[in-house]
Amino acid sequence: MKILVTGCAGFIGAYLSKKLLDQGKIVIGIDNLNDYYDVNIKLWRLKQLENYTNFTFFKMDLANKKAIDELFAKYDFDIVVNLAAQAGVRYSIQNPQAYIDSNIVGFFNILEACRHSYDNREGVKHLVYASSSSIYGSNKKIPYSTDDKVDNPVSLYAATKKSNELMAHAYAKLYNIPCTGLRFFTVYGPAGRPDMAYFGFTNKLVKGKTIEIFNYGNCKRDFTYIDDIVDGILKVIDKAPKRAIGEDGLPIPPYKIYNIGNNHPENLLDFVQILQEELVRAKVLDQNYDFEAHKKLVPMQAGDVPITYADTSDLEKDFGFKPSTPLRTGLRKFAEWYYDFYVKSNN
Repeated sequence: MKILVTGCAGFIGAYLSKKLLDQGKIVIGIDNLNDYYDVNIKLWRLKQLENYTNFTFFKMDLANKKAIDELFAKYDFDIVVNLAAQAGVRYSIQNPQAYIDSNIVGFFNILEACRHSYDNREGVKHLVYASSSSIYGSNKKIPYSTDDKVDNPVSLYAATKKSNELMAHAYAKLYNIPCTGLRFFTVYGPAGRPDMAYFGFTNKLVKGKTIEIFNYGNCKRDFTYIDDIVDGILKVIDKAPKRAIGEDGLPIPPYKIYNIGNNHPENLLDFVQILQEELVRAKVLDQNYDFEAHKKLVPMQAGDVPITYADTSDLEKDFGFKPSTPLRTGLRKFAEWYYDFYVKSNN
């Protein structure tokens, strides 16, 4: 089985690629290795994958339609997992063009390539793509269900992810391409994204800087450990939505959306408390570190929401799967990785 993973040097993409390679799948990975965050982490992830003989990497940008079309023409992909995207809510306020290029134009190029994969052969059997909990925007009802209306995005990033879901639905209907969108909830873990709170907090604390806790600490997040995210993706990959023809003789869209979240939102202040305990335990920070002197409670910032909380009942019903890694376990593994990657290597 040949699987394309876009964003293979990204956080989720690298973990997923490794699991697929361990299963003996042939993985073709693409990534543009941009400098949105420390490229050294992306290169470190990529190095782990390049140890596999069943892995092939291309440095490529999703917005480059010619390159994407040529890649699809060269390889007869069975599965496409689109994880490449410009991530980050706050960055979308500062640099909106990056989100249009990657998340809209880039995703369109993937959809078109999947569509044309049917021209002379069997074609892509399943397109799985990353959506986000951000699309729930200012919804007041919790937990967030995939049955909820999501018409109130509070960032351009969220709007592009909602657009992806609509575009995928249209292509599923028009061209009978099985598509599954996954709304990820606050993914964390070792070798994660430095722009995420737990990583950014750690970087600041190590440098003796003050961390800002938004909404005066009155935020809750459905933190989801990376292994749980990847296990969920693997289950979804193997079960494409079934194709069927409606009474009008046209395809009933083979299309599904799932939340992948921990289904257990944690208070931000509790999260910070656990993080600091695990950073001390892993010897990232000194035993006597004065956390109170390095914490500041501040108002909510633009593009943010007070709570994320996933209803994962559809995932449980269709796949018998529910994320289950406790927050302390996940943060412990992150702190130990951080020590090895940053502290130990510099000593």
